[in-house]
Order: sequence, then C-alpha cells, then structure tokens
Amino acid sequence: MKIAIAKEVDGSEPRVAATPDTVKKFKALGIDIAIEPGAGLKSGMLDADYEAAGAVVSADAVKDADIVIKVKRPEVSEAAKYKKGALVIAIMDPYGNEAALKALADAGVSAFAMELMPRITRAQVMDVLSSQANLAGYRAVIESAEAFGRAFPMMMTAAGTVPAAKVFVMGVGVAGLQAIATARRLGAVVTATDVRPATKEQVESLGAKFLAVEDEEFKNAQTAGGYAKEMSKEYQAKQAALTAEHIKKQDIVITTALIPGRPAPKLVSADMVASMKPGSVLVDLAVERGGNVEGVKSGELVEVNGVKIVGFPNLAGKVAASASSLYARNLLSFIETLYDKAAKSLAVKWDDELVKATALTKDGAVIHPNFQPKA
Repeated sequence: MKIAIAKEVDGSEPRVAATPDTVKKFKALGIDIAIEPGAGLKSGMLDADYEAAGAVVSADAVKDADIVIKVKRPEVSEAAKYKKGALVIAIMDPYGNEAALKALADAGVSAFAMELMPRITRAQVMDVLSSQANLAGYRAVIESAEAFGRAFPMMMTAAGTVPAAKVFVMGVGVAGLQAIATARRLGAVVTATDVRPATKEQVESLGAKFLAVEDEEFKNAQTAGGYAKEMSKEYQAKQAALTAEHIKKQDIVITTALIPGRPAPKLVSADMVASMKPGSVLVDLAVERGGNVEGVKSGELVEVNGVKIVGFPNLAGKVAASASSLYARNLLSFIETLYDKAAKSLAVKWDDELVKATALTKDGAVIHPNFQPKA
C-alpha cells in the first residue's frame, strides 16, 4: 500500500499533511510513502528529513497512490492525477462547495473531510478542528499583541504604572479557551462570553470572568454534539446590548464564533467598533466565513477611527510547524482505522461511524447525506 503526501498548490497554505515523525510511523506499519518535492519546506521540514524517515521524494508521488493526504481540498487539476478509487483525505471545506465535491466524485476518488470527524471519545485524537483551532486561538492573541500599541501585563515602574490590557473573548470553543489561556499568561485581564452554558465553568477555571444573559434559552443553547445552536433574535438582542456596553471598555476583542455550514454570526456591529477607544484591536477568527466583526476584510488589517480590525485567515498556518505536526498526527490516527495491519492493505469499513461521518464521495457519486446534489 502506498500513501502520497501532496504539496499544497495554494501558495498561502504553509502547512503539510505529514511530518518525518509520522512518515516513520507509517513505514513501521509496512506502508510505502512518497512525497512531492518541497511539500514540507514552509513548515520547516526538508526533503532530506523525509528521505531519512523512509519516504521517497518524487514529482510523481501521487501516481498509483492508494491514499493521497493533503491539507486543503485538491483542485480539479490535482484530482485528475490521482488513480481511480484512491482515498483523498484533507480539510475539504464542503459547505457551499457542491461543485467542487462533484468534481472529486467525477474524478473517481473517495474523498474524506477531516473536519467532519465526529466529536466522540475514540475520535478525539483525529479531531482536526480542535488541533488547528487550538493554535489559531493562541495565534489570535499574538496577532492582537502585535497590533496593540501597549503592553499586556500590569507593570509598576519608577516612572509610573502601566495598566493591564483588557481582553474580551467572544466564543469559547477550543480557539476561545486557548485565547483566554494565552492572554492570561501574558498578564491581561480577561472576560469571555459564549451561548453555551457549559463554557461558564471552563472560562472561570482559566481565571477569566464570564459575561452572558443567563436566561432559560441560554440554558438550552447547545447541541448534543457540543456545538452552539443559533439563538433567537430576542436573545441575540439582549446579549448584544450587554456586549455593546462591555466592548466599550475593552482594549482587545477576539471573536471565534462559527456555526458549521452557515455564515459566521455577526457579533460586533460597526457601532460597537466605533465605541471602542483608539488603539483598541479586534481579531476576527471567523473571517473565512464572512466574519463576526462588521467591517472585517479577509487578509487585511483595517483601521476604523484608530481601532484596528485584524482579519487574517488561516491563523493556524502562521504557526505552520506546530499546526502541521498536530494535523499529521490526526491523519495518522484516522488512517490507522482504515488499514489492515496483518494484510498490509486498505480495509475501509464503510459502516464505521468515523467513515460515515467523513466520507464525501465514492464510486463517482457524492455519498454524504448533508451534501447530496439538490434535485
């Protein structure tokens, strides 16, 4: 059996789908590994490192591969090079991209979306959303510190006292929790909000204060899978009023709210941005889905009356070596469930809950129920 590590064709994507460490682990399972030249270079991994781990570096790496692993969904031109029936595993971004999924089906490959991995105990080690969001939350704080013209911690000096920065985190998933922890480590005074009641205890355990309208709707605002539900217009209005008053006093706001398959909810209005002090910073982690902050622009730092709005996509990619290392381990763990170690061959169990949750295409058709072509 052969696995190919494809180089990302998107020049803005610095991550890679395998590391020399995971290559060694694949080789130990009896799997042949090929990698396209320069695939790991932007993550600080040389072709020589992969060769030393047992991989073959080749421009034809994907040819005849049983599994092709990538970071982002392959383009049509890439998929055309894969053999029919090959498994292609990547972060597929399937929502709203039905034409791209059909192209993968037409190419005859079996595409798997790592970000659709179910949030169950046995899949925790394969949870790409968590591994990458964790780093994005960390990096969001670093980006805010870069844009903020003052120090984070309180400093008492002979020349006077520097007050601690006030940081407000909106959305307390994996990214939000890491943002809270990082901002706290840097010495900021941190508050946070989320529509899920279970997060209140997590926020407080990290030394931050929780801010929310805690009514009956708030108590039932979480799906069985642990995701946030979309709240009623009435609740959103009450929460917005509370948030608006709070934002006025903040130095830094970090927004992380995403609902799978939907545009990012608007949390910070233009009026809220205008109410902030000049020199304040907003970092929008949901910019790739339209953003939580009104006025955010993808790939840009926008300044509105002295308030900076940071809209850099793929913040996990800004710590590419760490992000690649975690993503590669997510992939390794998933592929181990698709492989028969005794026979040293592919053994996909199509009725396995991990496969059913992540498989998008098979035998020339889109098979995932959430992405079936509309009649």
